[in-house]
Amino acid sequence: MIELEFVGAAQTVTGSKHLLRAPKANVLLDCGLFQGHRREANQRNRSLPLDVGELDAVVLSHAHIDHSGALPILFQKGYRGPVFATPATRDLCLPMLEDAAAIQEADARHIARLIERKHADLEPVEPLFTSDDVVGLLGQMVAIPYGRRTVVATGVTATFLDAGHVLGSAIVVLDIDDEGAVTRLVFTGDLGRPHLPILRDPQVPDGANCLLMESTYGDRLHGPLEQSATALAETISRTVARGGKVIIPSFALERAQEVIFELKRLRLAGRIPLVPVYVDSPLTVKLTEVFRRHPDCYDRETFELLRSGESPFDFEGLEYVSEVAKSKAIDAADEPCVIISASGMCEGGRVLHHLRMAIENERNTVLMVGFQAQHTLGRRLVERRREVRIFGLMHPLRAEVVVLDGFSAHADQRGLVEFAEATRKRGQLQQVILVHGELPAQKALAGVLDEHGFPTVHIPEAGTRLRL
Repeated sequence: MIELEFVGAAQTVTGSKHLLRAPKANVLLDCGLFQGHRREANQRNRSLPLDVGELDAVVLSHAHIDHSGALPILFQKGYRGPVFATPATRDLCLPMLEDAAAIQEADARHIARLIERKHADLEPVEPLFTSDDVVGLLGQMVAIPYGRRTVVATGVTATFLDAGHVLGSAIVVLDIDDEGAVTRLVFTGDLGRPHLPILRDPQVPDGANCLLMESTYGDRLHGPLEQSATALAETISRTVARGGKVIIPSFALERAQEVIFELKRLRLAGRIPLVPVYVDSPLTVKLTEVFRRHPDCYDRETFELLRSGESPFDFEGLEYVSEVAKSKAIDAADEPCVIISASGMCEGGRVLHHLRMAIENERNTVLMVGFQAQHTLGRRLVERRREVRIFGLMHPLRAEVVVLDGFSAHADQRGLVEFAEATRKRGQLQQVILVHGELPAQKALAGVLDEHGFPTVHIPEAGTRLRL
């Protein structure tokens, strides 16, 4: 018997964890942090409802924190088995998880100082994990190149295909021995979009029996990338004309590099003003260096650009910022500029300091370029709440808020349906299971899949166990 248990990212977008119970081994697909209400997120992430002792292996689809961020907690709780990932994902996990540990420690110190200043409504915060946990976990990671079939546990082999979502992201193809028969489970992780800059397009697997598919944008379509580029140029020009700053909260992995690449093209075309562009995120600086080391993941256009001696991640007026003093100086200066800073959902990192300084001024703009999960600060900004809480204190939202979904690295409804169709044509697909999506998006996508003749589409709740 083969069974999937949905521990996280079931009818929600964050905290991806799916436990495969095979006849001879148990394999965890992803181990991400849950993001949402601070108290709920803290409780869920600390509890980690997994029996570490029954795990034989972990297979990681990509390095985003909602897929990888709980791995140090797994190590902290005693897991000492292998964690399989692509080489680029392994390289990205070191700076990303170390940064997550540092942010938690810094936030805990900041909240402690506020409590000392008599903000009695705040509660002390303890970091979920430390840098020691990160280092221990990284010692267990095993890099597998795309296309190499590898035994990850007794009776379970894995092959990574390119997911086209972020650098190193993988579609995980699992061949599972079920008493002599073989079942092929395909897990998309986060599925990318075709024809985006920098990365290759997603690959389509052969022979799938069951498709475990993300559904983040299952209820909507993305506009053309050129349309988003035009809106980006117009937003920057409009904000600069009124003397304001553009704050772009961005995932340090992939989204920041895509925005930088697009700003380079707009600057070369003369479509945006000649104002400073700051990438104020030590993590983004480190991750961009990892990008430079993995041209093997690039699409042909970006690879040729590198061969010509050009970098996709540099242009005149762009400055990468690591020093705290420089970061504070950007806020103190009154001149217009563009600031790209992590985190993408505004749940930590330097972007919180920039938002705290910027959102009360109507000259400024907050430009959202990624999906915002429920109950995050990013979602509250997208909803244009009158006030938002930053570092425990309320701030009126007077800045303009612009949302550009076109930069998303996730497939939209059309892309998800086309991928499922292509997978069905190349296998004997019997089940589609939708995860990593909010329920309205999943129901909409399930309805479209039903119209296309997919016989069995599941939308599991957290804790559901489903037989394949």
